[in-house]
Amino acid sequence: MSTERPDNDVTGPRRRRPPLAVASVAAAVLLAGGGGVYWAATASDGSGADSGTADSRAAARKSVPPLALDASGGGSSAPPGIAPGEPDPNGPPAVYRAAGELPDGPGEAAVYRAAGTVAPADVARLAKALGIPGSPRTVGASWQVGDEDGPGALLKVGKQAPGSWTFTRSVPARPCDPGMMCANEGPGAGGDPVSPAEAKAAAAPVLKAVGQGDATLNTNQLMEGVRVVNADPKVGGLPTYGWSTGIQVGPDGEVTGGSGQLKALEKGDVYPAVGAEQALKRLNAASRGGGGDVAGCATPVPLEGEPKPSQPQCVPSNGNRAPEKRTVHEAVFGLALQQVGGRQALVPSWLFTVRAAPGGPESVVTQVAVPEEFLAEPPSAEPGGERKVTSYDAGGRTLEVTFWGGVCSTYTASARESAGQVRIVVTEKPRGGEKKPCVMIAKELKRTVALDAPLGDRTVIDAASGAKVPRS
Repeated sequence: MSTERPDNDVTGPRRRRPPLAVASVAAAVLLAGGGGVYWAATASDGSGADSGTADSRAAARKSVPPLALDASGGGSSAPPGIAPGEPDPNGPPAVYRAAGELPDGPGEAAVYRAAGTVAPADVARLAKALGIPGSPRTVGASWQVGDEDGPGALLKVGKQAPGSWTFTRSVPARPCDPGMMCANEGPGAGGDPVSPAEAKAAAAPVLKAVGQGDATLNTNQLMEGVRVVNADPKVGGLPTYGWSTGIQVGPDGEVTGGSGQLKALEKGDVYPAVGAEQALKRLNAASRGGGGDVAGCATPVPLEGEPKPSQPQCVPSNGNRAPEKRTVHEAVFGLALQQVGGRQALVPSWLFTVRAAPGGPESVVTQVAVPEEFLAEPPSAEPGGERKVTSYDAGGRTLEVTFWGGVCSTYTASARESAGQVRIVVTEKPRGGEKKPCVMIAKELKRTVALDAPLGDRTVIDAASGAKVPRS
C-alpha cells in the first residue's frame, strides 16, 4: 500500500480511545472482506441521530431513487487474485475491530457515473500524450490509434462510457529484415527500473490527458525493469477506490503500457451517508464472522502422553472455522467502484485500512456508506443466469456485444432473430471446477455473435431485461 499521501484531515478523539487518522487516499486493491457486496442487517444507523436527521432522511427518500447495487459487487482496476494482506475469500470469516475512535464523515455525498460515448478528440488527446501519431479510427466498438501489426504502439479506447482504454508499446528484439516477421521484445527487458521521480515525470502528461493530474500516485509496483505508476484520482474532492489508472514506464523512461478510463465522470444523486462506526458494524454483520465472538470454541484434547500444543487451533463446536480478527487502523470516506444497474459507478463508501497482525501487510476493505433504506434490493443472481448487454456494434452478419461480467465466470453470447428484432442472450457459467480463490472483479467484456442475415434496420434487444440496446 502506498505511503505517499497527505497527513492532513485528522479526526481528533471524542472519547479516551486514541483517534484514527482520516486521510484523503485510497489503496489500489479492491477487496470485499468476506466476498461480495455488503448489505446492512438493520435499517437503523445506530448513530443516535436526532429527529432532524430522521426528517432530512425522510425528505431525501422522496427526492432520490433507491440505489440499485448489483448483487455481483463492484469492479476494480486491480488484477485478479489475492493481494498481499487480503483475506482469502474462501478462508475463515473476518471480524473487524477499530484501533481507535472512528470519524462521522460528511453526512451525505453524491454518486458519480460515466455516461454517453467517447469523442474522437478525447482519444486524439490521449494518443498525443502517449506519442502515437495518426488519427483515431473505428475498429468494431472501439477507437484505435497506432499500429496493430508487429512492433509499435497501439491505443484502444472503448467508445461507450466509461471509455476503458489500453495502451501497449513493443520493440523488435533484433533488426527486421525486409519482408520478414520479427519477434517482439518485452518493454522491461535488458534494463533496471527508473526511479519513482522519473516514473512520475513520464506519467504526468498521460495523467493530465485523462483528467487525473491531481491523482494520488503509487510507484511501488515493479515488473522486471518496468516501474508502474498507479494513480487514484480525486472525484468531487473525495479519494476514489477502484477507478485507478496504471502507467508502465520502461528502463529508458518511456511509457510502454497503460490502462484506465477516459470518459469523464458526471455527478449524480446525493445520498445520506452513515458514519464509519455504523459502516464497520454493517461490514461485520455482512461478513461471515457476523461481528461477534465465536461461541463454543474448543481445542482438541491431546492423547495420553502427547504434549499440549503451545498455540492450539481454535475449532468451534459447530465445525466452522473461527473468524480472524483484523484491526482497522484508518478510516477514509471516499468513493468506491460498484456496479449500479449493470454499469460502473463510484458510490459513497468507507475505506478501511486493516491489518491481520501488528506490523503485517495492509489491505483495504470497502463498505458502502449509503443507508440501507436508500438501497434497492439486488435481483437474485442464479448460476448460469443472463447478463445485461450495454451496447453493440454491427458489421455484415456479425454483432459485437458489450456487457459487464466477472473473472470468476465464463460467458457466451447468442442471438434469437426475427423479422424486426435481434434478441441477444448472454449466458454466464461459474468456474465451478476451479478450487483456487477467486476475487469478484468486474470487467467489460465483448463477444461476437453470428447472424443469419445482416442486421439492417432491425432493433437489438437485451433478452435479460427486454430493453433496447444502444449502438456503440
